[in-house]
Amino acid sequence: MNVIYKLGRNILTFLKYLSLVFFSFAAVLPVVSCFITAFKTDQEYQTTNVMTMPANWFNFDNFVQAFQKANMGRAFINSTIILICVLFFSVMIGTQLAYVLNRFKFFGNTIIRALFLFASQLPGVAMQIAVYEIMYKLGFINSLVGYIIMMCGTDIISIYIYIQFFENIDYSLDESAIIDGANYFTIFYKVLFPLLKPAIVTSCILKGVGTYNEYYCASLYLQDKNRYATVATSLYTFVGPLGSKYNLICAGVIISLLPALIVFILCQKQIYSGLTAGAVKG
Repeated sequence: MNVIYKLGRNILTFLKYLSLVFFSFAAVLPVVSCFITAFKTDQEYQTTNVMTMPANWFNFDNFVQAFQKANMGRAFINSTIILICVLFFSVMIGTQLAYVLNRFKFFGNTIIRALFLFASQLPGVAMQIAVYEIMYKLGFINSLVGYIIMMCGTDIISIYIYIQFFENIDYSLDESAIIDGANYFTIFYKVLFPLLKPAIVTSCILKGVGTYNEYYCASLYLQDKNRYATVATSLYTFVGPLGSKYNLICAGVIISLLPALIVFILCQKQIYSGLTAGAVKG
C-alpha cells in the first residue's frame, strides 16, 4: 500500500513539474522567436524558419528602421505622458474613493459597491459605442488630454484592492489622529496613504501594463498617427495590405520592451517589497 502511495505521489510530482516546464517554455518561446527574428534581414526572414539563427547578430538595421519609420521617438513621448498622468490620477482618485467607501458608512454605500461590481461584469468592447459617442461629442477624438481622461476612468479592480487593504488597517489609527486634532484629509494623506504603498504598487503594475500596451482604444481615439501615436499603435506601421514586415515589427517590439525592462531593473527592490508586503495581512 505504501509503495502504491509513494508511486502515485511521485507521478503527481513529476506531472506538476512537467506542466511547469511546459508552460514556462510556452511563455518564453514567443519572446525568443521575436528576439531572433529582430536580427534577420528580409531575405533571411522569408527563406528560413522562425527559430533559425540569423547570419549576423550585429545586424541593427532593423532596429534603426523600426525606430525611424514608426516614429517611435514621438510614440515613446506620448506613451510616457499618458502613462504618468493615468497612473497619477488613477491612484489619487481610486485611493480616495476606497477611503470614503471603507471608512464612512452612509446611505448608498452598499449601492455604490454593487454598481461597481455590476460595471465590472460588463464587456468593455460592448460599451465602446456609448464611450465613442461621448468622446466624439466632447471633442476628445484625436486629443491626448481626452484620451488620458478616458483611460483615467474608474479602475474597478484597483478600487477593490485599495478597499481590501483599508480593511486590514486598524481604525485605531484614525481615532488617534482625530484625538490629536487631525481632519479627514490629514488622516488620509498623512496617516493612511503612506500605508497603501503595497496596494499602490500592485495596482500601478496592473494599470501601467494595461495602459502601456493598450492598442484598441489608442487606435480608435488617437487616429492621427503622426502626432498622437503610442508605442502600441506605432508598430502597426509595418502592417499593410501587401504583407507585414515581421522582422521590423519584432525589432520594434524589442525596443518597446526596453523601457519596461529598465524600470523593472531599477525599481525591482521596491516592486518586490511592495508585492510581498501586500501579501501579508495585518
